[in-house]
Amino acid sequence: MVVTPTPTPTPTPTAGCGLSARQDFAKAVIDEWYLFPGDVASGVNKASYSDVQSYIDALVAPARAANKDRFFTYITSIAEENAFFSSGSSAGFGVRLTYNPSTQRVVIAESYEGAPALAAGIDRGTQITGIGTTASNIRLIADIVASSGTGGITEALGPSDPGVTRVLRIIDGATTRDVTVTKAEFDIDPISDRYGAKVITEGGKKYGYINLRTFITSANAQLRTAFADFRAQGVTDVVIDFRYNGGGLVSTAELMGDLLGRNRTSSELFSRTDFRPSKAAENDRYFFTSQPESIAPTRIAFIGTGSTASASELVINGMLPYLGTNMTLVGSNTFGKPVGQIAVDKASCDDRMRVIAFATGNAAGASDYFTGLAPKISNSCAAGDNLSFQLGDPNETSLRAALDFLAGRACAGGAISRADSRVASTGIAPGLAPPAAMLESEAPSAAQREMPGLF
Repeated sequence: MVVTPTPTPTPTPTAGCGLSARQDFAKAVIDEWYLFPGDVASGVNKASYSDVQSYIDALVAPARAANKDRFFTYITSIAEENAFFSSGSSAGFGVRLTYNPSTQRVVIAESYEGAPALAAGIDRGTQITGIGTTASNIRLIADIVASSGTGGITEALGPSDPGVTRVLRIIDGATTRDVTVTKAEFDIDPISDRYGAKVITEGGKKYGYINLRTFITSANAQLRTAFADFRAQGVTDVVIDFRYNGGGLVSTAELMGDLLGRNRTSSELFSRTDFRPSKAAENDRYFFTSQPESIAPTRIAFIGTGSTASASELVINGMLPYLGTNMTLVGSNTFGKPVGQIAVDKASCDDRMRVIAFATGNAAGASDYFTGLAPKISNSCAAGDNLSFQLGDPNETSLRAALDFLAGRACAGGAISRADSRVASTGIAPGLAPPAAMLESEAPSAAQREMPGLF
């Protein structure tokens, strides 16, 4: 989750954009803002590192060893990040890929509207069995992994640049075919027009369903529209699907809290942010502010996985003190990121330093979920993510379990364990298939940092 406080200008020790100056900039930001100053390594020689990120990694290595900073402190591009957070701008095929090491299967978890893959008929549940630059040099996934590991898959897919073309051998249902797809720029729609927000009627009861892909500015109006529809239809029981939502803007998370807070007062706390003692002036408390579209939820079922992190976890944690056992987490354990980054820019170099600077908590003060939120939710419900069904389909395993909770039925899968970070079952045997995880790039873009598995 990201916010921008009012920082004291950080001096740049040397002029220009050479490696040494950029490394000095990164260290100055860490020295001033890092949430865990006692977990920064001393005596790190910047000359031993050939790029800025590896130097940052060495500085914060003690915090990472303590599981406090799982690669959340990094250098990125100002322009690239601004484009993503404003409109979801990215470049690629427009899919999120899962990889199952047990079966060596690459399967599409989600395909985005307005992007090349969906236009070519590649959607959730499609399996990629081979990749080539032409039809004559397609290499099977198993052969790529055997020679180069999973990094070979991302290398075979090519850089995330418009115009890069690949031939993908896919299985869609019972059909195997080769499809030529060319990467292009596209904007990620935070709430899908196909399945992102709907009212599901079962047994004479209406349930709201919303799938938020990422917390970006363009999500705000869509969230308001979705909740206005829920309110107009009298919906009080909702499923909030965060299964692939890696976080984003705190301001959008706060709006979502408001939209769930029609029956909350302005004196009730939704979330708190706490900086290191030397930056206590930046601490913030966000209280519920009812919106014209707000609903008063009776029960909420959140769907999560190991890809659910940061701002998504903030919303779940923020609602927990007010709903208690009338709220559940369905699916698998969340990532565990109760901390957030600020941005400090070196504009002349297009460098943005994202540094862990604050911890988040709820009205009960709970802010220690580095191992995920499942242990905090007494009536969690383990369920698979069945890629054989489209998101928003009541027959999909996790959504089915969520609807059952809202209807007062028992959870068939039992409680989620702390170690359970399953992401997807591919449909081989729903609920029993080996776990898959998002396929991650070794050099993620701004979009891939917020949406692991995006290609």
